[in-house]
Amino acid sequence: MVLSSFHPAVASWFTDRLGEPTRPQREGWPAIRAGQNTLIAAPTGSGKTLAAFLSAIDSLLSAGPDLPDETRVLYVSPLKALASDIQKNLERPLSEIRERAPELPEIRALVRTGDTPAKARASMLRKPPHILVTTPESLYILLTSEGGRRILKTVETVIIDEIHALARDKRGSHLALSLERLEALTSGSRPLQRIGLSATQKPLIDVGRFLVGTDRACTLVDAGHLRDIDLSIEVPLSPLTAVCSHEVWDEIYERIAELVREHRTTIVFVNTRKMAERVAARLAIRLGAKDVACHHGSLSAPRRQEAEQRLKAGELKVLVATASLELGIDIGDVDLVIQVGASRSIATLLQRVGRAGHGVDRTPKGRVFPLTLDELVEAAALLRSIHAGILDRTPQPGCPLDILAQQIVAACVAETWDEAELFALVRRAWPYRDLAQKDFDQVVGVHLSGRWSLLHRDGVGRRIRATRRARITAVTSGGAIPDNADYQVILEPEGTLVGTLNEDFAIESNGGDIFQLGTASWRILRVSGGIVRVADAKGAPPTIPFWLGEAPARTFELSTEISRVRERARDPGGLATDGVGEGGARQIAEYVTAGERALGAIPTQKVIVLERFFDESGGMQLVVHAPFGGRINRAWGLALRKRFCRGFGFELQAAANEEAIVLSLGTQHSFPLDEVFDYLHPDTARDLLLQAVLEAPVFKTRWRWNVSRALLLDRMRGGKRTPAPLTRMRADDLLAASFPAAMACGETLPPGDIEVPMDHPIVKQTVIDCMTEFMDVDGFLDVLRGLRDGSIERRAVDSPQP
Repeated sequence: MVLSSFHPAVASWFTDRLGEPTRPQREGWPAIRAGQNTLIAAPTGSGKTLAAFLSAIDSLLSAGPDLPDETRVLYVSPLKALASDIQKNLERPLSEIRERAPELPEIRALVRTGDTPAKARASMLRKPPHILVTTPESLYILLTSEGGRRILKTVETVIIDEIHALARDKRGSHLALSLERLEALTSGSRPLQRIGLSATQKPLIDVGRFLVGTDRACTLVDAGHLRDIDLSIEVPLSPLTAVCSHEVWDEIYERIAELVREHRTTIVFVNTRKMAERVAARLAIRLGAKDVACHHGSLSAPRRQEAEQRLKAGELKVLVATASLELGIDIGDVDLVIQVGASRSIATLLQRVGRAGHGVDRTPKGRVFPLTLDELVEAAALLRSIHAGILDRTPQPGCPLDILAQQIVAACVAETWDEAELFALVRRAWPYRDLAQKDFDQVVGVHLSGRWSLLHRDGVGRRIRATRRARITAVTSGGAIPDNADYQVILEPEGTLVGTLNEDFAIESNGGDIFQLGTASWRILRVSGGIVRVADAKGAPPTIPFWLGEAPARTFELSTEISRVRERARDPGGLATDGVGEGGARQIAEYVTAGERALGAIPTQKVIVLERFFDESGGMQLVVHAPFGGRINRAWGLALRKRFCRGFGFELQAAANEEAIVLSLGTQHSFPLDEVFDYLHPDTARDLLLQAVLEAPVFKTRWRWNVSRALLLDRMRGGKRTPAPLTRMRADDLLAASFPAAMACGETLPPGDIEVPMDHPIVKQTVIDCMTEFMDVDGFLDVLRGLRDGSIERRAVDSPQP
């Protein structure tokens, strides 16, 4: 009955090919067919993408032979590779449906991303596709160019796939503004229909609001985030410790190789590009180089696509990947997913394991290999969370002003805007629903003055238009993804792009050095001008390169479950039933009880332990055992460090991870240990933390990202990317002009508090980013309140040794 409203050819094709509709299709089609904005939440491989596309295809076919050459459906994907896959996967059903009814019009689906050749882009302008597949960044460029706006003007339906991956950061805010610009461009007989798809999003109502913006309704289709799953933890025979020993690594490699041999195709997920290269190299020794490949964001697109196609064709036994394969890229049938190390998120593990058995009526199969005792506890918490149906909350940034500055310039490139109308358009985007008029005026103001200004404001008519140079700047320097100072790796003499290397690794390398990239060895010929020129090293033993970046912190939901695992660790039998196995449960119990003997308590989110001891060099170490996750602990560590610096009058070293905070003190520091709990007060800690952030290296990094996104720095000039050292220097100059006090922070300890010029929107945004993206200030303040009101127990211990 659900298919009865479809064209007979479409309905018969679906029935013959796929049989009965799945739950997201049954529940989603009525709303979509009625033209309602719809958000579908359903497990990976349950047919939600087809639920959106089949209705759009049916609408196009129903137009009959009079269907014009215009774009009606826009599909937006967070990944260029995923966008290309969708186009390929549409070709088969479109051709098969037309075979059943040749009188139906021919539906064309094309891809427009940064990898689309110029010839294909020009052809698209002459004859637009009916279905356009793109990314948020390419949508922004299309909305800013004259040709792109002609294509988009006829769009009726927008499909946003993997919406959780966009809503959680500034790419989502950027997309939300692009959707409002698209809505204004297509405003006609009916509003734009928006369809969102994801497997891991929470809470659903917030993501639905992000999809549709303010003052619009959204139908929520909740088919769950979990289906039957075969997931367990692999614990090596040798005991795990605080770090992974060579002996344990060898056992892990052997077990992974054994599992790979037992399955047809396997994906091994790791958390860093260096780890991906390392694991791929070790597995290649055990399985043969032809059966192993590597996949991560620093490999060139052709090399990643080659690995994907080889896996799909059955030419690979195992593909070692980072988050580059986390989303729904079509890589064929995968039998097994292996997660090496901690995933830091419940949703991440679900997304990754869902790549195995990716299809209706199939069971995803995953195995988790913890590398340390802390990761073993986390793995147990992950399995408990999944079995209990717990999911991480999808974060959404507040109203990023750097993105707003970019989109205002881009909007004014295409047409002159009345200020009030542009302000109203911006506030219809959900992230900007509470944008103040003052902030809007300040953002416009940053581009109004100076020889490089991008906007002109008619103060009498209250209208804004772009200057002549704004178009090229908006198109070449737009987007929300921050620039990383990576060097291109070019194979000589062919001139082929192999991938990228971190700037620090490239600078430290010399001619003749051999490194691994993509399971192949490369000999460096020379390093210059942001390029590492290499030759094939013919399999010579390589070093593994490193890439620097901020690792994602553990989510609050997972940290809470880890705390519960610690609390019940005295019962190994209970843990064993959670999927850890008897050996793993015994190791967790021994680890937690050993810590309890040393500290007098088990550190949890209900009990925080301060430990002080002297190391081998005589230095005093203060450890705050607090398993709240990296974002809360970073905030606490920064504030506590600032408090100690003020109290003792000089700088000291501090570090924070998911489990604890460490401060390195001198032997001259003397204080009652339990007083440290009262060094920070929830009413004043936020201001103290703000001053600490200004001195942290993260502030300058975030500033550079933000001024680039705000179009105050050109990412491209003269057709070439601006060199990273020049970008850093120009960003420092801008910071010195906008906020000179911040430049002095890293040189000397400031005598007092620094006043932040919050009237400069990008300075204000940088402070907000440091206080929200890098850390969880509100969560940290809640911990301080808990210590004050007694809901969190305090313990302090002076240990004779570490």
